[in-house]
Amino acid sequence: MSQEKYSGKYRIESNRLKGYDYSTEGAYFITICTTGMKKVMGTVRNGKFEGNIYSEIAIKCWNDLSFHYDNCILDQFVIMPNHIHGIIILIYPKDISFEIEKKETGLRPVSTEVSKRYPVSELIRAFKSFSTRKINLAGNTKGISFWQKNYYDRIIRSEREFERIREYIYFNPLRWEWDRNNFEKTVLNRKSREKHLFPF
Repeated sequence: MSQEKYSGKYRIESNRLKGYDYSTEGAYFITICTTGMKKVMGTVRNGKFEGNIYSEIAIKCWNDLSFHYDNCILDQFVIMPNHIHGIIILIYPKDISFEIEKKETGLRPVSTEVSKRYPVSELIRAFKSFSTRKINLAGNTKGISFWQKNYYDRIIRSEREFERIREYIYFNPLRWEWDRNNFEKTVLNRKSREKHLFPF
């Protein structure tokens, strides 16, 4: 993830692992930031997050993902003034055939015999799309991008790493005093993002 200026806004380059199938079963640590790292989803006081209508919408849309995509389980999650962290787990029942796609009515899939193999990128696309639409409606800001174009992901490869990331997410509000002055600089800088996001 590197930092570039484009049309006066930050552009985060893709950090997807080349050649990796992101619809593979497993756990993924996701970080999504607001456009320009603007602190528009609330504040943190004394280590506790205090949200607003935008954060409420974001939380609901995130939680709704497991209803829209039945291969998705949501684990630890936190919302902060200018970013969210969450763990997404992809699973597939052993008797599922991936040849038949699930039909959709509105935003929620209807029941059929099988499920589609949705990758992480589709879940993030849906979250951003649904939440941005509702946030723009609430704020009367039609057409404005709420989230940065890209997002950060990490494939969780062990139980130990899983528990450490869970802990990091849970205690994220307590780190805000440090993050407030350093998050943008470190997360958008390729050399320091790993040390900041994964201090273990």
